[in-house]
Amino acid sequence: MAHFDKILIANRGEIALRIIRGAREMGIKTVAVHSTADVDAMHVRMADESVCIGPPSSTDSYLSIPAIIAACEITGAQAVHPGYGFLSENAQFVQILEDHDITFIGPSAEHIRMMGDKITAKETAINLGIPVVPGSEGGVPDVATARQVAAEMGYPVIVKATAGGGGRGMKVAQTEADIDTAFATARTESKAAFGNDEVYIEKYLQKPRHIEVQVFGDGQGGGVHLAERDCSLQRRHQKVFEEAPGPSITPEERARIGGICANAIGEMGYRGAGTIEFLYEDGEFYFIEMNTRLQVEHPVTEAIFGVDLVREQIRVAEGLPLSFGQDDLVLNGHAIEIRINAERLPNFAPCPGKITQYHAPGGLGVRMDSALYDGYSIPPYYDSLIGKLIVHGRDRPEALARLNRALGELIVDGVETTVPLFHELLAEEDIQTGNYNIHWLERWLDENLG
Repeated sequence: MAHFDKILIANRGEIALRIIRGAREMGIKTVAVHSTADVDAMHVRMADESVCIGPPSSTDSYLSIPAIIAACEITGAQAVHPGYGFLSENAQFVQILEDHDITFIGPSAEHIRMMGDKITAKETAINLGIPVVPGSEGGVPDVATARQVAAEMGYPVIVKATAGGGGRGMKVAQTEADIDTAFATARTESKAAFGNDEVYIEKYLQKPRHIEVQVFGDGQGGGVHLAERDCSLQRRHQKVFEEAPGPSITPEERARIGGICANAIGEMGYRGAGTIEFLYEDGEFYFIEMNTRLQVEHPVTEAIFGVDLVREQIRVAEGLPLSFGQDDLVLNGHAIEIRINAERLPNFAPCPGKITQYHAPGGLGVRMDSALYDGYSIPPYYDSLIGKLIVHGRDRPEALARLNRALGELIVDGVETTVPLFHELLAEEDIQTGNYNIHWLERWLDENLG
């Protein structure tokens, strides 16, 4: 069992700040790494030490494994927290850290690899008793097989890249007439985007919700679930609005799917935080993938359970047990997170620039995770997420009222943001009643901002 005196955070922005806060409460010193473009960033100011690891391009800085290893060696950091994005799901990075006797605050390289490949992940899920979308067994080699698989499954179907992500290499075939084109296009896109043209076929659900179960493993065969989040409001497969618990999920469904996921995590011997993602339709859950890291939307889970997931990640990486068991996790109230981006509506074009005024909302049940400050210049090189507004209430109506109020207090001047979008969304009856699915936001944007 190793107690960490100092950890390095291989990330930037709000998530780097979030990790610094968790570490500081545990009495652990932090090292920020930064590119030359982030020399004035808030995470650099807040950490105990900072190391410049390269030029603005993330390929040469935040994704540079040699630079991060060197920063650990220079500062004596014993462990690395990857946050989300960048190297957080890079099995090779984990292996290299281990070779240098540096602890990765996250799961093993083996588990990252296993869940990073869509086909292996699905096979693993089936073996662990997690319900999956009906689909082809492994990759589909040619169009004749594609036709046969689709006919047996029943249309509509979706052709997906094995190595896929971010919505690329995915094509829907509504009828038999569409399958040849869908198969060919998905293969071509997959080859171009991932250098791998292997595809598989799944049943296409018409109006599913995106439900993800937060899990945590102690790495010693123990696992818990922290209920689910509904992340159905998405634009181009990017989440925009997340809430917990899911407004469409019954306590019985929660206990059933949560129990399945917690058992699976224990059986795998998984270490740390993870999220098992599902499509949910007509009372049934269908596994899509597992994210082997902390999610952007983890604060809504923290709000309803009153736990600090980053601190738990660090504890488990040190070899300590979880600070809570399944019976200690009692769901309290409702929480919502909205992702605020520096983007120009209606086309969501990135809008970097200088913040002339910033004021975060406050009050009971309001949390603002952001790395903004007055006079800060948002660099053009990275993701356009500039903040997450998280609210917690005794129930969903109170959370929505609090979100509306907090959104009205937020001031971000100098750049354009997606804040106006949320003012409009909160006025929609479907949002107020929780009656939405994964297609809802795309349709609404076409009708209202198109």
